[in-house]
Amino acid sequence: MLPAAVFTLLLQAAQAAGAVQQPAPGEEKEKLVEESTGFFKVLMNPEEWAHGALELAPHVGRALIVLVFFWGLYISVRTALQKVLERSRLDPALTRLLLFSFLRWAFLFMAIVMAAGELGFNVTAALAGLGVAGIAVGLAAQDTIANVIAGITIFLDRPFKVGDWVTSGGITGLVAEIKVRSTRIRTRNNTFMVVPNKQIVDSVIVNHSLYGDVRVDIPIGIAYKESVREARRVILDAISGIDLILEGRSDVVLDALGDSSQNLVLRVWVDDPYKETFARFECLEAVKVGLDAAGIQIPFPHLQLFFDKIEDQPAEALRRALAR
Repeated sequence: MLPAAVFTLLLQAAQAAGAVQQPAPGEEKEKLVEESTGFFKVLMNPEEWAHGALELAPHVGRALIVLVFFWGLYISVRTALQKVLERSRLDPALTRLLLFSFLRWAFLFMAIVMAAGELGFNVTAALAGLGVAGIAVGLAAQDTIANVIAGITIFLDRPFKVGDWVTSGGITGLVAEIKVRSTRIRTRNNTFMVVPNKQIVDSVIVNHSLYGDVRVDIPIGIAYKESVREARRVILDAISGIDLILEGRSDVVLDALGDSSQNLVLRVWVDDPYKETFARFECLEAVKVGLDAAGIQIPFPHLQLFFDKIEDQPAEALRRALAR
């Protein structure tokens, strides 16, 4: 417990409250005067303060020793864990999060609790209060906690890293930064988007940069009267001068026979996912110009109706049926 001399005023007030449980209305003024006089006596008495400081000094010293001990222990543990995590090839961002956030705050909390115990505070009651407050905060911040857990999952699973081009939840862009609560993505329109980690974890993630070169599939339709082989030759010649695509890796395949067209797919390769959209635009334009120049028809959806010869009109047939 704290030294009694430092809290003389509190003890005097407690003793006064124990002696007179319910003072009469006329006695309240006298009691306040006595308590005020006692406070000023303690305040103006340097000997009392010096005596209290001397009694408190050992407790403060032990508390400081506890803080210094935990700080040194944190530095030692952090250094050892950092070497272990670096050898395990853990994501550097997750390493910084574990060592400089979670581990530091954990040691700081333990140091404060131990130092408070040395100063005489009721640590058990304080921890109980913090537990109740923690439950309330946890219920109020469910989404934030879910995003933090999702962020740790991203660090551990590593479906992508900073600098990758990804598609998640309908968003495509370059991963600019991965935080504990959210991921920063720069889209092709050069807009900056902050996406909650929970949204990313709960959706399908497409990493365009994981294996290097990316194939771009471009659907093209030609009429049924046209030759697939001739169309293939024309399309490949049309895209041969495009610098965005890798030379010698393009091909054209027949994907399906549609209702109004033969559905071809032009497959080209790019060395950077950033070029994917631009390569698609240039290839489509070049193919359209090439097919038009070769006279190969690109059909639009249409419907053909065929009528057989009708011997009897419906009304005449109905009349004859009723006359029978």
